[in-house]
Amino acid sequence: MQKRTVGTNGLEVSAIGLGCMGMSFGYGPAKDTTEMVKVIRAAVEQGVTFFDTAEVYGPYINEELVGEALEPFKGKVTIATKFGFNIQDGKMAGLNSRPENIRAVAEASMKRLRVDVIDLLYQHRVDPNVPIEDVAGTVRDLIQEGKVKHFGLSEAGAQTIRRAHAVQPVTALQSEYSMWTRQHEAEIIPTIEELGIGLVAYSPLGKGFLTGKIDETTQFAAGDIRNTLPRYTEEARVANKALLDLLNQFAERHQATNAQIALAWVLAQKPWIVPIPGTTKIHRLTENNGAAAIQLTADELREIETASAQIQVVGTRYTEQMEKSTGL
Repeated sequence: MQKRTVGTNGLEVSAIGLGCMGMSFGYGPAKDTTEMVKVIRAAVEQGVTFFDTAEVYGPYINEELVGEALEPFKGKVTIATKFGFNIQDGKMAGLNSRPENIRAVAEASMKRLRVDVIDLLYQHRVDPNVPIEDVAGTVRDLIQEGKVKHFGLSEAGAQTIRRAHAVQPVTALQSEYSMWTRQHEAEIIPTIEELGIGLVAYSPLGKGFLTGKIDETTQFAAGDIRNTLPRYTEEARVANKALLDLLNQFAERHQATNAQIALAWVLAQKPWIVPIPGTTKIHRLTENNGAAAIQLTADELREIETASAQIQVVGTRYTEQMEKSTGL
């Protein structure tokens, strides 16, 4: 597995990371812990050194899972986690990036992750009630105290990124980015490129759709967020097959899978973008990691760009309410 440098603060990780959320949260009931430990450790064996979690995934149980799975590899892997929500009665209950909460979450996350320092600590969602300067300043203090190595933001706007970066250099922005979620190309990606901030791309496979394994007949489990997403209505799934057809053309050309082409496309956009696809299956993990070896040529990238520009993706990625509050 090749390595990539995220940002300009010396964070080097595997070119493809592993998003661990779906093992515990967001896609129906939490999976068996023993089996998920095997998946995470298989990722390490395959060269993955970058793992993503958050306190609200569960809540708490995903951090505990990641901590258990990666304890034998302490110092050899990078673990990213996040703060930014109130948690009441085992559920997210509104945003909270007050300095005292950031500190409390960092201490609790270190215990659950079984680490002495958090490699990368993100603000999970921007809190309009707390100045970003206060957030960045609190993380700066945690870095100076040796409790955190790197500061990150998630789904932040360009001006927020600039204001935070002026107080404490931001190493990484984590935002959704894939062949069917590209709105960040207009302003966000140029901003972080200017500032020397890396992009960690979550949902690079469109929450599974870009793998080609989901169609209009697919039934999702109770509690699976895709039951509520506009882009996952039956009508949208039928309409969005055009993008799968495009992916499939290049998959056949490279003797690869749709998922591998979708990930290779993300990797080809910038050398400082690291996708973090999630999975609960070792064979899918292996498939995803195989994307790092696929090189799309400049001509192929132009071909994809021209063809995809003619495809209208149907359905927004989240509902309006979820855009404001979701931790996914």
